[in-house]
Amino acid sequence: MSVRLSPEAALYGNERPLPALPPCVHYAGSERFIAKALELQRARGPVFDVAGDCEDGAPIGLEAEHARMIAKLIGSSANAHNRVGARIHDVRHPAWENDLEILVGEAGDRIAFLTLPKSETVGDVERALEALAKHSARKGLSRTIPLSVLIETPSAVHDAWAIAELPGIASLDFGTLDFVSAHHGAVPLSAMESPGQFDHALLRRAKAEVAAAALAHAIVPAHGVTRSLDDPDIVYADARRARDEFGFLRMWSIHPSQIDPIVRAFSPDRLEIDEAAAILIAAQAADWAPLRVAGKLHDRASYRYCWSVLQRAHATGTPLPPDGAAFFSHVDRKPS
Repeated sequence: MSVRLSPEAALYGNERPLPALPPCVHYAGSERFIAKALELQRARGPVFDVAGDCEDGAPIGLEAEHARMIAKLIGSSANAHNRVGARIHDVRHPAWENDLEILVGEAGDRIAFLTLPKSETVGDVERALEALAKHSARKGLSRTIPLSVLIETPSAVHDAWAIAELPGIASLDFGTLDFVSAHHGAVPLSAMESPGQFDHALLRRAKAEVAAAALAHAIVPAHGVTRSLDDPDIVYADARRARDEFGFLRMWSIHPSQIDPIVRAFSPDRLEIDEAAAILIAAQAADWAPLRVAGKLHDRASYRYCWSVLQRAHATGTPLPPDGAAFFSHVDRKPS
């Protein structure tokens, strides 16, 4: 009896699957707010990442102490799911490499990712990757710490495709607020929030470019923050537009109340999940050959789409049909 190949093993040859990142990443700066986010993550499960903010969260002159506090939390039992990362300073800030030295040196074996802000060019990202590799080697790490790159300026959008091509990049994160402010008043303040952030021509072009560059290189496009802190319906609507109109697969949260609406917005609906699971189960039984389901042809292209649906559902903690859930409960076997 032959062993049935899982979707991950059967559907990807030379093509690289996307990194398995949760649909929400929650940023917090102070020790109290990071600890609160970690408590929520323990209760909800790893359906969102937590990122300690060494950039905007650090008091001026106390950057090293702040980075050590974040590294200590990452290495602690509070990091129950090993899904905690950190944003470092940009490469022009005097503290940026010291951030790396502390975070990698003290928490490199458990840190989930690092986020690099204010990258103007591909050269900035290459510089950060070289420093990250140096400190990882000094720590003796056998793993590569993934890097998320914030795209916040017109020049960074211009270099988005070259940045996405670099090894070690997990996501391109579009920073709406800084992108608007980088236009010297040519883009109105209303473009920092909805509907302007999705309707203004320069914002639409930039978001589409960043998402296209990320997806073309099999990395995750992540949308920036929603300014509304008190209205979950606005947060949900923004996340849905980011997902449905621009192809973003992840979004930032800056307040605990934003996490649930973002996770819900990125979750597939029940009918889509059930249909995707049924198609994949039938495809696996047919050894992934083309087949007919409900009068429609399905092959590897639609199988990959169905697999992405189940992965999204799994990442958001949405219940799967038992046979669909089984795809996530075994070690994949690769084709020989």
